[in-house]
Amino acid sequence: MQRRDFLKAAAIGGATATLATPAIAQGVQQWKMVTAWPKNLPGPGVAAQMLADRITALSGGRIEVKLFAAGELVPGRGVFDAVSEGTAELYHAVPAYWGSKSKGILLFGSQPFGLRADEQVGWLTHGGGQALYDEMYARFGLKPFLCGNSGPQWQGWFNKDINSVDDLKGLRFRTTGLASEMCAKLGMAVQAMGGRDMFQALQSGALDAGEFIGPWTDSALGFYQVAKTYYWPGVGEPSSAEECAINADVYNALPDDLKQAVSVACESLYNPVWTEYTTKHALALEKLVSEQGVQVKKLPDDVIVAMGNAAGEVMADLKESDDELVRRTVDSFLAYRTSIAGYMPYADNGQMNARALDYTY
Repeated sequence: MQRRDFLKAAAIGGATATLATPAIAQGVQQWKMVTAWPKNLPGPGVAAQMLADRITALSGGRIEVKLFAAGELVPGRGVFDAVSEGTAELYHAVPAYWGSKSKGILLFGSQPFGLRADEQVGWLTHGGGQALYDEMYARFGLKPFLCGNSGPQWQGWFNKDINSVDDLKGLRFRTTGLASEMCAKLGMAVQAMGGRDMFQALQSGALDAGEFIGPWTDSALGFYQVAKTYYWPGVGEPSSAEECAINADVYNALPDDLKQAVSVACESLYNPVWTEYTTKHALALEKLVSEQGVQVKKLPDDVIVAMGNAAGEVMADLKESDDELVRRTVDSFLAYRTSIAGYMPYADNGQMNARALDYTY
């Protein structure tokens, strides 16, 4: 899963510079999509295949996309480099995995105490976020698109109860992205790993707790078998956007109609993917509680407040970045968050609070 492993594999395969040109057979471009997920993993693995199929369909078959799951062509964490360097034409993953490239990238996928799924795409589409997203990924020879969202994630699976902020100190916890920095500021021993590795680490006791996505995907990975306490809310990731990134040379060489087909394929999947997660998370949670004996617990308010303060420190650190593009991205994100946060108490929050009152319906 490390960059050096990918580079070693690339060296064995020979020079990659010539691979950015997709294979073309009888006028049909044949694209390789590499993903960060096991094949058909409920949630992101399913969404990746949907995207591959939709690009093929909307291009009228002029682009044929073949999906390679994590490890089939490159490791899951190697997909960014693979597409940047031309080993594959596009990938499906999440921005939260690419903090080693730039901390600014992490804002495009999820932010602790940040934007919900609808707000996230609102920032990119109407708040200037997409131009910053494009500028950031252009540094790496990529053209990015959001193509889905998990909705609110959970705080995760715990083998220890959390009753106070002190209980977080030294807690061995799996998470990713800016949430990992928030947790580290609270003294948590943060580890990054894939879902299957997280299962094994919880089972062996190498981890005390960890979060992955939410009830639907987490059920498929079997976390309830090795931890029975499921904490909410997942303030580290109020939403987690999924992305498609395409090798920029390949994308720029497309005629305008195929560029539009690729763009529409990504954009048109955002809501279907998000709403599938939401619907199936709800169904899966019912089964986790009723059939698997999972205990659902809310984080104490003082713990949430401590996490919020730590998240504020993370944002303050980003505002002091040496990278001018990162600073502009943070300023844009915070301006949009402030604006939308002023409206939501009257809109969505108001509706949810009204629905929670005691009346017959």
